[in-house]
Amino acid sequence: MQSSLSFFTSNKKIMALNAKIPEGPLKDKWQNYLDKTNIVNPANRKKIDVIVVGGGLSGGGAAASLAELGYNVKVFFFQDSARRSHSVAAQGGVNAAKNYKNDGDTIYRMFYDTVKGGDYRSREANVYRMAECSVDLIDHMTAQGVPFGREYSGYLSNRSFGGVLVSRTFYARGQTGQQLLLATYQAMMKQVKKGTLTQYSRHEILDLVVVDGKARGVIVRDLITGKIERHSAHAVVLGTGGFGKIFYLSTLAMNSNGSATWRAHKKGAYFANPSWTQIHPTALPQAGEHQSKLTLMSESLRNDGRIWVPKKKDDDRKPGDIPEEDRDYYLERRYPAFGNLVPRDVASRAAKERMDAGHGIGKLKNAVYLDFKTAIDKLGEDTIKERYGNLFTMYQKITNINAYKEPMKIAPSAHFSMGGLWVDYELQTTIPGLYAVGEANFADHGANRLGANSLLQASVDGNFILPNTISNYLSNEIRTGKISTDTPEFDEAEKTVKAQLEKILAIKGNMPVDKIHRRLGQVMFKEVAMSRNEKGLKWSIEEIRKLRDEFWTNVAVAGDADGMNSELEKAGRLADYLEIAELMAVDALSRNESCGAHFREEYQTEDGEAVRDDVNFMYSAAWEWMQGKDWKLHKEQLEFKDIEVKTRSYK
Repeated sequence: MQSSLSFFTSNKKIMALNAKIPEGPLKDKWQNYLDKTNIVNPANRKKIDVIVVGGGLSGGGAAASLAELGYNVKVFFFQDSARRSHSVAAQGGVNAAKNYKNDGDTIYRMFYDTVKGGDYRSREANVYRMAECSVDLIDHMTAQGVPFGREYSGYLSNRSFGGVLVSRTFYARGQTGQQLLLATYQAMMKQVKKGTLTQYSRHEILDLVVVDGKARGVIVRDLITGKIERHSAHAVVLGTGGFGKIFYLSTLAMNSNGSATWRAHKKGAYFANPSWTQIHPTALPQAGEHQSKLTLMSESLRNDGRIWVPKKKDDDRKPGDIPEEDRDYYLERRYPAFGNLVPRDVASRAAKERMDAGHGIGKLKNAVYLDFKTAIDKLGEDTIKERYGNLFTMYQKITNINAYKEPMKIAPSAHFSMGGLWVDYELQTTIPGLYAVGEANFADHGANRLGANSLLQASVDGNFILPNTISNYLSNEIRTGKISTDTPEFDEAEKTVKAQLEKILAIKGNMPVDKIHRRLGQVMFKEVAMSRNEKGLKWSIEEIRKLRDEFWTNVAVAGDADGMNSELEKAGRLADYLEIAELMAVDALSRNESCGAHFREEYQTEDGEAVRDDVNFMYSAAWEWMQGKDWKLHKEQLEFKDIEVKTRSYK
């Protein structure tokens, strides 16, 4: 990237971004697509190889489904088992418009809630399809053995999540992600036994190989031996999750990273809306500089917990000593229609406003209370324990506080990436043959994701959507034959990968990787998180560039590349984060409006609500890598034909 304050160019003669949205009414688009798309004969599927990167709900679901269809599938993940993919950490539930509560839920209402929750910055057709597929997902996962919570009658139970007025969230206590992942893992292992799926654990993708404009394979590193390997395929699928660990302190696993999608971006895949990252309102607050991650407390707790702060600034009384008249239930006060179940971006900004105004609680004044006393008095402790028992146990293990007797302390934390690789309706990126599923793509959530839609998107992308769309591309590959790895493109990709590893090891500086990463996270959370402004964004870009220069001149990485080297792994991922971070700030600087999680302080109402600019910014920003010389902006204009675009309000 250039060192001047020239951040990007807007492409006037842009390549048209063809989203490939099917014709017909919104409710018929997916069926119309399925009726007309090309498919591959079962006998020909045996001739086609597919690489899937990522073993979580989206990647694992795609790998299992494609293998069951008869394709030859390789799946790569850096964990020792796909069961340790970060999907396991999702707690609260998965949404589906099945209307089991008979409370008026429909596919359209779910579509409406999701588009509104994303502040009218998502693609209509993709969102409706996600809502449509949600209905079958619950039956699919139940059949695979997921122990969803049930009512006494035997019916599957539901609860509410933020941003909706109905109960559509299916759950397995506070372990929904884990249970869905175990079902997905079992489906994968079935195909491993059949011989249609090969797993490569402890392997990390270091580059995408593009041959004649098509994705044809990957370069990976065996994290145990250090060996660099070449793998070819007719198509590549990325299900590698988001890049929220860029903030260093986040709810994500320590090894979660954005390197696979970023290296695909540098090979030609456009990156969409990178600044749209979600700050989750209910995580445990940072306790000190020693911490390397934060712990998520499920949004489901906001069903029964009430969020408040002391009305008096710097009030050091214990929560039990603060009477009701001295408490500010600020979400209930500001948003009476939704109360504590407002969307995450709204809840997080409201918490930040109270803390900035001097009403934060705890030693660092960086938290608010989540109080269950009202619910326990009304429903009884046993009911609350049945709903959230494992979450309360986890909280007590970490804090030594019994949340049945004393309010939890919670704070906003980096959590999810709404931005990701730009994909069309088929989930194909701007590189033919390269697909992105789940959090790795940008497609379904707009500028803010509603709670319990993450597990939904990951599951339907991998199990239902990709297996039906990738055949349209693979139907033209049945005569291609095996893809050779002995080509100049594979040679060059492997050479580039080895050169970067050697370059990092040759620096021999004295600044640990984690220290640079922590400083990057501090810059990002200060200026590119819950609220942004022009001055702060420009400052952040300069600071990111300084950190990047320091990394490439002074990072300390011991050891070599010929075996296990966790510091080398972290350094490679941080090198990518130092580029992603700049694009996030550039993207935020280019969008002169507030929408969803992108809150520009210059564009707000007198009472602190977001002000969108639908005339100038009703688009998804798709950024093209320009070989390190800034980025080129392409715009996918968004059209809303089946929903009224209006100011998002939860009051």
